[in-house]
Amino acid sequence: MNGLIARKQGMTQVYDADGRRIAVTVLEAGPCVVFQRKTGDKDGYEAVQVGFGDKPAKRATKAEAGRCGKAGVTPKRVLREFQVDAGSAGAKPGDAFNVSVFDGVKYVDVVGVTKGRGFQGVVRRWGMVGGPATHGHTSHRRIGAIGQRERPGRVAKDHHMPGHMGNARMTQRNLRLVQVLAGDNVLLVQGAVPGPNGAFVVVRKALKKK
Repeated sequence: MNGLIARKQGMTQVYDADGRRIAVTVLEAGPCVVFQRKTGDKDGYEAVQVGFGDKPAKRATKAEAGRCGKAGVTPKRVLREFQVDAGSAGAKPGDAFNVSVFDGVKYVDVVGVTKGRGFQGVVRRWGMVGGPATHGHTSHRRIGAIGQRERPGRVAKDHHMPGHMGNARMTQRNLRLVQVLAGDNVLLVQGAVPGPNGAFVVVRKALKKK
């Protein structure tokens, strides 16, 4: 299995063997309970569907309740799929995965949804400097000219404009896995990850950096 579902708890700092301070994000990863096993013969690919985060039974739909009863698990708030090797053991409904999945792993990718910022102007959204802030000027934080003259006579594609900011899926790649706290099911990842505290994220073994 190449990843787990986790909940972002916040940020703190730890010290390495050389006494250097490292800013880390605390991720509560697992245990993730198996809901369904996907196989190449039946589904066309090898994967395992897991759930994380307890959900009150009264808030589960009838379809969810029936599915959980069939798998012998309690309702979960988040379901995700992860790749597994064909014929891997310990991947049947009801089994659980914990942070031991990341034993020996040095780098991870974290997928989450960024904080929503609402409708923002170009200064905050794109980092534009705006106009002069002195007296006599009326264009402090405006966008300025957006087009050309007769040719081409249109606004260029992907031109930076005011608009909705944040609340978008983002993958933070190649974050160093500083420490695995197996007793608490916690991962300490160097740097920041997308989303507010309490948000659910997906932690996977790094794809581009081994």
